[in-house]
Amino acid sequence: MKPSFFTNIVRAGFASAKNSSHFSFGSGSPWNRLARVAVFSAKKYDIEHFEKVNSELDDKSKLYFEYHSEELNEKTAKVIDGHDTVCAFVNDKLNAKCVSILKERGVDLIALRCAGFNNVDLAKCHDLGIKVVRVPAYSPYAVAEHAMALLLSLNRRIHKAYNRTKEGNFALDGLLGTDLHGKTVGIVGAGKIGRCFANICKGIGMNILYYDVQENTEMNQIGATQVPLTELWKQSDVISLHCPLTPETKHMINKDSLNQMKPNVIIINTGRGALIHTKAAIQALKQKKIAGLAIDVYEMEENIFFRDASTEVMDDDVFARLLTFPNVIVTGHQAFFTGEALTNICRTTVENIIEYRKKGLTPNEVVAPPKKQ
Repeated sequence: MKPSFFTNIVRAGFASAKNSSHFSFGSGSPWNRLARVAVFSAKKYDIEHFEKVNSELDDKSKLYFEYHSEELNEKTAKVIDGHDTVCAFVNDKLNAKCVSILKERGVDLIALRCAGFNNVDLAKCHDLGIKVVRVPAYSPYAVAEHAMALLLSLNRRIHKAYNRTKEGNFALDGLLGTDLHGKTVGIVGAGKIGRCFANICKGIGMNILYYDVQENTEMNQIGATQVPLTELWKQSDVISLHCPLTPETKHMINKDSLNQMKPNVIIINTGRGALIHTKAAIQALKQKKIAGLAIDVYEMEENIFFRDASTEVMDDDVFARLLTFPNVIVTGHQAFFTGEALTNICRTTVENIIEYRKKGLTPNEVVAPPKKQ
């Protein structure tokens, strides 16, 4: 079966992919490779880094990749032919129907090149015998540093100053910031990224509070104090979200929690978009309840991020309204986007596939939660 007309693919046989800037089409046989992988939502940088990682492997471990620029969903899943593995990203839609089509096409492994897996119907995968693996960590420094970049830019109005000076306006009115030294930052989530962000905040001289489901020794050692979530809302001048998206954390920033926060609080989100109830945040911005909001993720981002929509009419009224505020900064899910992180993501993804094909298991497997009785 040939790929349909809407699929833009690059087939890269790694034996001939010596130069990452050049990719031959259809080179190399997929049948003499350890695994045959269809990569979806593939960008140029994905291809370059997968090429580099795979070129370093011995011949018995090399993989055969077919790259698709489209997202993976129940429509594009039908173009897969002769592949046992699919590689998906954060906004690919692996619902029950998509997963069923993958099974019909011979796929028995879904390799996520991301940490999150809320876009996958794990229960259906379990029922069909499809394994799911992920990249639990790639570069916590990349995300933590981006979170601090957002905080500094928002606090010191860098985004406004940049635009002004381009137009020859060097007035300081409207650019007043505040010292972060001595202020209190509340960090939600004490995982690797949260701890990296805490260390950066410590270097600036901020007081650190954190909330997590369990006490964290490393956070305690740098002088951070674990507090209940309600106390974190009340005491923090800055709140930064670094927790996973679960039923318990969805919309944790909402009307009630916003009402508990200090006036002029700054909120940073590089975690998951749905941690924030966007309409509630917009209302707080309108009421001048919060001083600023900086987000790298958005709860409906799958229809917006990772593509150029500059010539299109924005049909998401909520997101369009968010972009109108001068004290809001939005980046398009780029916190992870460093060379080191991309290399780690591709390397872990390839290792996950190799381990599964050679050993039948991997420590990075995502297991479906037990069914409720």
